[in-house]
Amino acid sequence: MPIRRRPENAAIAVETLTFYLASGLDKPQNILEAIVWQKEAEVEYWREKFPLKDLKERVAHAPAPRDFMQALRESPLALIAEVKKSSPSQGILRDPFDPVALAQDYVAGGAACISVLTDRKFFGGSHEDLQAVRAAVSVPLLCKEFILHGYQLFMARAYGADAVLLIVALHTDQDLLYLHRIARSLGLTVLVEVHTLEELDRARQIPGLQLLGINNRNLEDFTVDLQTTVRLIDQRRTELAGILVVAESGIHTQQEVTTLKAQGCTAFLVGEQLVRAPDPCLAVRQLLGAV
Repeated sequence: MPIRRRPENAAIAVETLTFYLASGLDKPQNILEAIVWQKEAEVEYWREKFPLKDLKERVAHAPAPRDFMQALRESPLALIAEVKKSSPSQGILRDPFDPVALAQDYVAGGAACISVLTDRKFFGGSHEDLQAVRAAVSVPLLCKEFILHGYQLFMARAYGADAVLLIVALHTDQDLLYLHRIARSLGLTVLVEVHTLEELDRARQIPGLQLLGINNRNLEDFTVDLQTTVRLIDQRRTELAGILVVAESGIHTQQEVTTLKAQGCTAFLVGEQLVRAPDPCLAVRQLLGAV
């Protein structure tokens, strides 16, 4: 199902989130569309509060991005451990939630990189979380955000991101190329995320594609099928040669990591399993087979 952008006359409050249009006759058709409509309103708010020229100034004086790709390639089992407070499907995942302590535990356990969810309304995150984690750990950071506009790439970089996520389902081919080019010009690694074979084939048309994420979670209804990664790799194994593949979502055990690695995955993005763990450091070690 195509993801619609928020209509121009949509009445969506940034703080209180009203999904319905002024007429009350239309509303988002799935979770991802609801997130997109809310994100459009948030970006309008951010543009006023944080003008692009100010973000560009911060980016110009920021330290160089850390090498996200190198960190993944150097790890025998490259784990991208995710920092997030909640999710639309599961609600609050960790309470109390301390993004810095969580990230530090992940690094101590052996995570190669950290993903920080910055969406506030649906995942309980913020760019301030990203900034705080950046100051506390040395590994590369992925800004996990629903990127719709180039402005958001500058925002991610200004707050300390080394990599960003682009979800193919949200964009036309032209917009994907445009956003990918801007991100690379900022020195950001781009994790291009797909869920279907059609999206994978679209992603493959991006010049210089290095990092492909296959999300086992259907972002329309948030159901999870771990075989999504296996099926897509099997269908395009030859075409994926030279591209680092990240399996995302639904990973709970070291055996699943080992199985996916044997199928052709180089890296693994894991969130809920680690966030919920009483001892996140131990959970990372167990997932990597270090225990």
